[in-house]
Amino acid sequence: MSTHTAPASQELNPSMSARAAGGRMVVAGPMEPTFDTVLTHEALDFLAALHAEFLTERRVLLADREPRHRAIARGELPTHREDTRHIREDASWTAIGHEGAPGLSRRRVEITGAPDGRTAVNALNSDADSWLADFEDAMSPTWRNVVLGQVNLRAAVRNRLKHVTRVGKYYEQRSSRRPDAAQPTIVVRPRGLHMPEAHLRYVDRNGAETAASASLVDFGLYVFHNAAELAARGSGTYLCIPKIEGASEARWWNRLLERSRQLLGLEPGTLRTTVLIETVGAAIEMEEIVWELRDHCAGLHAGRWDFIFSMTKAFRHDPTFLLPDRKEVTMELPFLTHYAQRIIDVSHRRGVHALGGMATAFPDREDPELTAAAQEGVRHDKEREAAQGFDGTWVAHPTLIPVARTAFEEVLGDADHQIERIPATTGSGESGQITAADLLSRDGLPTPEDLREHVSEEGVRTNIRACLAYLDAWLSGKGALKVDHLVEDVSSVEISRAQIWQWIRRGVKMDNGRVLTRVLVDRYVAEELAITSRNPLDHFCDSADLLRWGALGDDLPDSFTVEAYQRFMIDRTVREGGRTAA
Repeated sequence: MSTHTAPASQELNPSMSARAAGGRMVVAGPMEPTFDTVLTHEALDFLAALHAEFLTERRVLLADREPRHRAIARGELPTHREDTRHIREDASWTAIGHEGAPGLSRRRVEITGAPDGRTAVNALNSDADSWLADFEDAMSPTWRNVVLGQVNLRAAVRNRLKHVTRVGKYYEQRSSRRPDAAQPTIVVRPRGLHMPEAHLRYVDRNGAETAASASLVDFGLYVFHNAAELAARGSGTYLCIPKIEGASEARWWNRLLERSRQLLGLEPGTLRTTVLIETVGAAIEMEEIVWELRDHCAGLHAGRWDFIFSMTKAFRHDPTFLLPDRKEVTMELPFLTHYAQRIIDVSHRRGVHALGGMATAFPDREDPELTAAAQEGVRHDKEREAAQGFDGTWVAHPTLIPVARTAFEEVLGDADHQIERIPATTGSGESGQITAADLLSRDGLPTPEDLREHVSEEGVRTNIRACLAYLDAWLSGKGALKVDHLVEDVSSVEISRAQIWQWIRRGVKMDNGRVLTRVLVDRYVAEELAITSRNPLDHFCDSADLLRWGALGDDLPDSFTVEAYQRFMIDRTVREGGRTAA
């Protein structure tokens, strides 16, 4: 195994060197030009230190998810924990919020996208208040994307990011060189706890080797290379935690943030995080999550599409929880209204921002009518969020920034946020408090008897098209894709396949009078493939296999990403003959 030689990038904290001595990181993916700017000896030592301290507990947390999932599948509805009642009832505590965190006080519009060169330059040159550099739902986790994402972020923090694109016969270079004060604040979303990074291997002091944690890799490389630089520029290091399922996982993230701060010699308050509330467990324990992260928490994000998937997955065997066509699943449904209100209530009572949901509309330059319709839909959605009490929101396309901003300006005026405003809630608890039962409400959902009016053949085919097209893009290294004038990402596939699985399981009769079965869905898949434009390098056959695996099996798999990653994104030859950073 050859030794990967990398330049030094920063002075090491002695305690980090001592911790890293217990194990080492092995680079098992190919090294390309510029990779050695982030995969340095010191950075890999830092990752080794994090893995030595946090990898075992990560495994325990992931294992702890299983009994909770099984309990819900048996019909045991989750509820607020009795042992944490004192946290919820104690009105005296608040989290650190945005105070003393330059660039985080105003977050009216956040644009999200993978940290590839083109997306990064477009985001940093936009008028958004912040850019969510997303290693999670908007990025295909190829080894190249993972490492180049870190290379791009390192350049972006130093205002040196450039991107070259081909325009006809010519090449055009764009850069993100703007005054720091005019550039959107960078917020990084690492991959969730469930994802491995197989191209980096952790070898412990006993010689046992395992795939790295994607969360630790994405978080660790970004913080190691950029936290000191951001502090020197008068900013902070801001993160967004995805796919969290409860307070115990928040405690793990809090320990990781604090330990990293100590290892890198950073001042308290340098690291701040926003938490995505996108699972059933996180929705019910969101106040405890803020408590666990109170020394680092700046806000809560409404990850509504993933939350819908989490609900569908959690109650897949429950005949009373049935979702209609995806286009009919709106925030007006009671369980989603309560979910949004709970985020605002908890955030504002605890002194942090409440950020609304993603606008997935995609304007069409060649069709002004479709563009106008998309902007009108976004305007309506964002006006509703601002009126509810959210402090900001996020969009996927730069042309939607003015629409979203205007909606919030009409409510907030010159104010940076409306944290002081705690709207009256409409839950079933005392004084209108939103309860766990409200968050899991079936009100407004179609019954098995009237589901025919809400599930159409076109709705099923739309879900199939979205899955096939996005999975092909994901396997090709693209993390977001326009399908039927919507931006689709990982959450879109998860919702779509979960709905198909649920409708088959319930024997739903569609608007065409036919009962949806596995055989019929398989036929629809074949028909959609037959009319899809193909090329010899596409991944549509693999996409169809993944869709069948994720939607037509006896049970509903937790996530397509881990399965697809293991099957298609690990270069076994490179992995077995990898390089080590000794």
